[in-house]
Amino acid sequence: MRSLLLFVVFCFVAESFACTNFLITNGASKSGANYIFYANDGAYSPVFPVHKGGLYTKMDSVKVVSWPNKKEGFIPRAKEEYHTIGYHINEFNVTIGETTFGGREELHNTNEFLEYWHLMKLGLQRSKTAREMIKVITSLVEEYGYGSEGESFSIADPNEAWILEMIGKGANEKGAIWVAVKVPDGFVSAHANHARIGEINFKDKENVMYAKDVVSFAKKKGYYNPKTDGPFSFCDTYDPANPAKLRYTEMRVWDFFRRVAPSQNFTADYARGDKSAERYPLWVKPDEKLSLQDIMDLSRSHYDGTAWDMEKGFKAGPHGNPNRSRPLTFTVDETEASWERPISTPLTAYAFIAELKGDDTKTESTMWLGLDNTYTNIYMPFNAAVQEIPESYSNANFNEFSWESMWWVFNFVGNYVNLRYSDMIEDVKAKQTEVQTNIINDYRALEEEQTSNNNVTRSNNFTEFGSQEAEALLKEWTQLSHHLIVKYNDGLVRDADNRPKQKGYSNDFYRKAIADDEERVLPVWEKESENKEPRNY
Repeated sequence: MRSLLLFVVFCFVAESFACTNFLITNGASKSGANYIFYANDGAYSPVFPVHKGGLYTKMDSVKVVSWPNKKEGFIPRAKEEYHTIGYHINEFNVTIGETTFGGREELHNTNEFLEYWHLMKLGLQRSKTAREMIKVITSLVEEYGYGSEGESFSIADPNEAWILEMIGKGANEKGAIWVAVKVPDGFVSAHANHARIGEINFKDKENVMYAKDVVSFAKKKGYYNPKTDGPFSFCDTYDPANPAKLRYTEMRVWDFFRRVAPSQNFTADYARGDKSAERYPLWVKPDEKLSLQDIMDLSRSHYDGTAWDMEKGFKAGPHGNPNRSRPLTFTVDETEASWERPISTPLTAYAFIAELKGDDTKTESTMWLGLDNTYTNIYMPFNAAVQEIPESYSNANFNEFSWESMWWVFNFVGNYVNLRYSDMIEDVKAKQTEVQTNIINDYRALEEEQTSNNNVTRSNNFTEFGSQEAEALLKEWTQLSHHLIVKYNDGLVRDADNRPKQKGYSNDFYRKAIADDEERVLPVWEKESENKEPRNY
């Protein structure tokens, strides 16, 4: 028997908080590529093993272990397995992201060993297209069961982008209930911890796939009555919402839609829990086609410029800090309330933007991989055929800080800015723009050079590029860390000549400080004299 190598410390087996996905189809992107953005949020340090793939004449089995369910099982190995990076992209330009929606708790079958992350990895190893991956995943759960909560998957290749939503059948039934819908070309979609597929067009066999009992199972369980409930809706049936869930999930969808399609004037009413508000569509047509840089910018948001801008108001403190300590929902004096949950959060372990192009003869797709908070990260490009991911991207020990770990260095910057966010973030964003622009330009030049090379040469050159660029980025971000420590030492801010200066707080915060305690106001003895402390220190 051979064991399936899984990532030992992942959001799947550690404490997980949430994930966010965007899907951008060919006709909605400036480059003509399909894109998936995926942020994996959880308190753990990630690794990104490369699976080499190959042919297997001896049909042994793959051992699959569910740590949460304390179950294990075996699945026959495929005759051929494909080259993959982590559990996200393979050599045939197929990629997958996910977000857990949970759904009806009684449908979580903890007696099964096959979890959603196993399906992602096995699906990539066995699929050459997005459609094939959906069939592989759903066939596996039909035969071996499904041990996770409700899950939404983003699955795409260079030609198609799909959303697959799946939930188990409870402790006494094997398999899963699921539906998959293709996002129309020219449109974009998003999902974030809430099932979003509503009514199903059962007649559209080309663009819709579903479990044969998706409706009958709901009737049997008493979730759906066609006489009183109207048209069948997957999300309403298997993932009923409440105000807290909508605010946590659909606000991120609204934030994405309102920025890509401002002409459609989407309101936040549904996401804020207004029962009478209309649900957001599953996909929208963007006002303008999106570039890679646009997608990077869309992945970075604290609801900037809206009524819920997390850098504004009392909740942001004296330095406009958008980062909130968990939990996001809280009860005080018998009042239930919540902080906002943005796309950008400190608890993002990693994020990627899969840029999907090419065909099954040449690996041209790229996983732009960023560690930690999307607001302060850098996306590093890795061609889907690279032989390895640099050690600095997979060597983080969650329990021990290291300057040799990319994940820890990005975490240091992301946490240090909290001391004086409004000022420090300007330094970080300036460096982010400079470094990200250089990396994109260097990678595009390399891509152009590789057009006539065979796959082996391309793989070697892209692998070397990733290693060199990662080493340079680690140095750049370490230097940025040192710069922030020096520039913002002891509550002072150094000027352009490196001289420490007192900067204090904003007038808005001073007003709040006086309102909180009017005794702060100094007595005035003489109107003409300056009422000021005698020394700076």
